[in-house]
Amino acid sequence: MPKSPQRSLQHEYELYVENEIETYKDSVPRSALLKIGDEAVAALREQQQLALTELVVWEEVDRIIKKRLRIPTYQTWRRRRLKLLQEYQRPEHWGLAPDCVWAREVRLPASSLVLVAGDDTERAAMYLAAHGCEVYAIQQTGETVERITSAAEAAGFTDRVRGYVSDLRQWEPDAPLSAVVCTPSAFMGLSEPERERVIELLQGATTDGGVHFVDGGGDPGFLEQLSEQYSGWKIKVEQNGGVSTSFLARKGAA
Repeated sequence: MPKSPQRSLQHEYELYVENEIETYKDSVPRSALLKIGDEAVAALREQQQLALTELVVWEEVDRIIKKRLRIPTYQTWRRRRLKLLQEYQRPEHWGLAPDCVWAREVRLPASSLVLVAGDDTERAAMYLAAHGCEVYAIQQTGETVERITSAAEAAGFTDRVRGYVSDLRQWEPDAPLSAVVCTPSAFMGLSEPERERVIELLQGATTDGGVHFVDGGGDPGFLEQLSEQYSGWKIKVEQNGGVSTSFLARKGAA
């Protein structure tokens, strides 16, 4: 799937207003909406509106509801949104240490395409989306996908995070990847040849300078095995107490 352009703050505001108005309409009885409709018609007649079409009336209804809900202006909403986005870019907001590998090593340009797979990768998906990345979340259960996409919706990242119920054997990237982020669970159930094929596929789909990061997730032996498949990549293995905890490989120019 080709990368989609990220929506502007103006467009995001328009969607926010639309959602607030529609939520209000769904929350009140039909009689209340008809009363607002009568109010809209009366207001339009006072303005000497020439043609009271259904579209014109409903636009006036939306205006009345917007005023009633005290929806902030674009400039006010924009200031609040930019402040919130700045907070989302802090690793601590997602429960990550400020000096973690994410903050130190995985720094990608906005609109970079990132594949996230495996258990406990929701925080990674949200952190990367907060920095403008487009995230493909590949999970083996619909429940996990729903949890990630719900978190994305709550943060306003629905255009940046896409969930797929699949495993790495069945999913193939159709656009260049800037990063692959996963845990060992993403490879569970794969035979050694299948795992090697999947890694080779992801390596080939990754752009020069791109990174592959694997959180050890309590399986340091798996991290040691990975090094054998990353010949020619710049490898960095994080350790804690002599035990490997994470694996990071950066692809060099061909």
